[in-house]
Amino acid sequence: MLVTTERPGSVAPPVGATAGPPSLTTTVPREYVHRAALSEVFLTGWRRTGGQSFTVTAQWPRSHSFFTAVEGLHDPLMLCETVRQTFPLLLHAAYGTPFGHQLSWSRFGYSLDPQALRVGRTPAELELRVVSEVLNERRGIPTDLSLSYAVLRDGDLVAAADTRFGCIAPAVYRRVRGERADVPRVFAAAPAPAAPLAPAMAGRDHARDVVLGPQDGPGRWQLRVDTGHPVLFDHPVDHVPGMLLMEAARQAAHAVDLPAEAALPTSMNVTFHRYVEFDAPCWIEARRQASTTSAPGTLRVDAVQDGVVAFTSEVTLAAAATPAA
Repeated sequence: MLVTTERPGSVAPPVGATAGPPSLTTTVPREYVHRAALSEVFLTGWRRTGGQSFTVTAQWPRSHSFFTAVEGLHDPLMLCETVRQTFPLLLHAAYGTPFGHQLSWSRFGYSLDPQALRVGRTPAELELRVVSEVLNERRGIPTDLSLSYAVLRDGDLVAAADTRFGCIAPAVYRRVRGERADVPRVFAAAPAPAAPLAPAMAGRDHARDVVLGPQDGPGRWQLRVDTGHPVLFDHPVDHVPGMLLMEAARQAAHAVDLPAEAALPTSMNVTFHRYVEFDAPCWIEARRQASTTSAPGTLRVDAVQDGVVAFTSEVTLAAAATPAA
């Protein structure tokens, strides 16, 4: 369970729904979603709808510097980041977890209808219906959770997702990580990023957003870790973030498949096995999935560091047809 996010701060009151007019919209506090930039907070509110069920609201901008639209469709990785932001939000606001705890991602999967991602004339308003299961807890604080999601837009289903992650107390995290728990030192010592793959090969428009470096044989690239990237590294961390690994899986699938038309990752199934560190090269390996149970267009993408698989994913690409007006 191994990709953590953490943003220190002081505990603020829960951000629940308020009753009565006027109805005003804002984002949830950035500390609740472990982001430094207010512009990167996609969640706008939450409320408890049952003992372990919640509704979380979100808004997607019509354009974004990193999660760029393709053929008039929002980027599916913006869905992944939106779901990721619900983990710390619910832990802090609904379950009372103090700031300073680390979140460790172990599993994530989603499937979506690409035509439901159309970019409209106003920002997309989303509703995430979440069912939580606390698998383990310690002193009233959840330490192992699973969440399942139905993501709706204007009442229509956009996507389904499920995930599992852990919550680690600061003292435990320091024991687990040892010297690597020194975030400022580890982050500052991260090597300079490798040269990027040609953006068109990775399905990106700009070299700054490419997370694959030099190719080392068919379907194998060095992971490009640019700690200066303003979205992937919104704040200092002590290892490679999970969202960067999922972006690498998307880009590697594109580089192997090289679709003739613009393509979107319509589903991913991801397992995080261990942390990907800054101080050793990590290799992204992709191949067409040979399993008879895999959907057409599915590819297998692994992240391998020091000869050990740290991350595995199945990525299904589909053509991004231009949505109807």
